[in-house]
Amino acid sequence: MSANFTIANFRHVADGLQPGQFAVGERRTAASLADLDPIYRQLLDRPITVTLGLTGPDGRPSLTPMWFDYEGDKILVNTASHRAKCEWIRKHPGLTLLLVNPDNPYHWIQIKCSVEKEVREWEPGGDRVTRQLDKIWTKYTGNPPPYGLRDPGIEEKRVLFVCGIDRIATFGKP
Repeated sequence: MSANFTIANFRHVADGLQPGQFAVGERRTAASLADLDPIYRQLLDRPITVTLGLTGPDGRPSLTPMWFDYEGDKILVNTASHRAKCEWIRKHPGLTLLLVNPDNPYHWIQIKCSVEKEVREWEPGGDRVTRQLDKIWTKYTGNPPPYGLRDPGIEEKRVLFVCGIDRIATFGKP
């Protein structure tokens, strides 16, 4: 069971100008993603490229576009083990993800989360990493498994970071 987290809903201009627009209009505690308003929850299920924000080696934010997935109330970040971001996540396990509606950039959800578990494809239980990768391959490309972008020059192995939600911010309407 997930710990409670805060959802901050920003005042937006979808219904016209208003005092205090672009400031937080409402904060509430949520127990799960099921508590998220459906107009934001639907962004999680669409094949929208997420922007992953993490702390780079120079202490500045590093932003990476990538595929997004979640399972229950856990955010899943799947990456190749040889990529620099894998080590950066281990050193600074607080991540921020931004999903922007491609049909309306004034409709988005930001999720701040913390890594709770790392699952390595080459270790016992690692088949979960492969299954999740195949799932998002199909979500984003429409192609059947297996995932078709493994680096042919190396024996690419994947890592799945399972993250608990700390805070969510929402903005706008579809």
